[in-house]
Amino acid sequence: MRIERPFRLGFVAALGVGLALLLMTMIGSLATVLTYIGVAFFLSLGLAPAVAFLVRRRFPQWAALLTVVVIFLAAVVGVTWAVVPSLVEQTSSFVKGLPDLVKNLTTQPWFVWITDQMGTSVDMTAFIKQVTAWVSNPANFTNVAGGLLNVGVGIATGVTGTIVVVILTLYFTASLDSIKSFAYTLVPRSKRDTFANMAEQITGGVGKYVVGQIALAALNGLLCFIVLVAIGGKAAIVWAFVAFLLALIPLIGTVVSCVVVSMSQLLLASPLTALVILIYFLIYMQIEAYVISPRIMNKAVSIPGSVVVIAALAGGTLMGVLGALVAIPIAASIILIIKQVVVPRMDLE
Repeated sequence: MRIERPFRLGFVAALGVGLALLLMTMIGSLATVLTYIGVAFFLSLGLAPAVAFLVRRRFPQWAALLTVVVIFLAAVVGVTWAVVPSLVEQTSSFVKGLPDLVKNLTTQPWFVWITDQMGTSVDMTAFIKQVTAWVSNPANFTNVAGGLLNVGVGIATGVTGTIVVVILTLYFTASLDSIKSFAYTLVPRSKRDTFANMAEQITGGVGKYVVGQIALAALNGLLCFIVLVAIGGKAAIVWAFVAFLLALIPLIGTVVSCVVVSMSQLLLASPLTALVILIYFLIYMQIEAYVISPRIMNKAVSIPGSVVVIAALAGGTLMGVLGALVAIPIAASIILIIKQVVVPRMDLE
């Protein structure tokens, strides 16, 4: 093959590669902003069924939007007001009592039992003494000042991100219909009706999935709080909120919350408290898996269980927790497109 003007061809190709790299770098720099937008749009689709429900109850559109927005803001403010002060107080108390907690750990019966079971392979007592010596030395806290500063910056960034997500969620919820209408105008008129019908089914399914997942997580957090209060657990509202957040993760969220909450009560309360909360979670997971979750989620997304597992694993690998959250509705959307677009075209050939 003869190439005319190779220098110009190579120069143009280099410019194309450079432009592609520049665009990829810009997208990488905007990853956080794009994540905020995706989470906010995801939440707005979850609020859309509530707006539609109120409209069906003869609410005006503006009144339905205002009611949903007020309830959403009240929920965010209420959770923040209930959790943040307790979280700060419990964290401060834990840090202050950490040296005594570490010192007294070796006298706990369950620790002695674990040490006896492990034998001489691991000297747990020596390890605990080293940890105690490190914690008791004030000079070590000076060495981690930079780390504490990074943690503070991370907390400030998280608060700012939460505020941005809440504001974007409110905006997307109020203008969701206009956004979808504008998107439909970008499709050729001959295919607009089909595209709009599929888009409504997809967004409706995603919205129901978000509502279902939040409902399951809220139930998990509420029951965890009730059980912790009933058995005298430590920092019940904080660990119930942690259980709620972890339960938002599909498939493994409840299992992770079971481990985290049980271990927290083992360290902060007593082995009996940890055992009771562990038994509760084991019973709740069975009820959730076979009774609660199928009734809630089958109305939202109707896809095979194997696809749910594969989608959640793939999404979690690619994008972490956020990927695991959005992977299931994306898989349901792909299945819907295959059924209504790909299969009919294959039948016509």
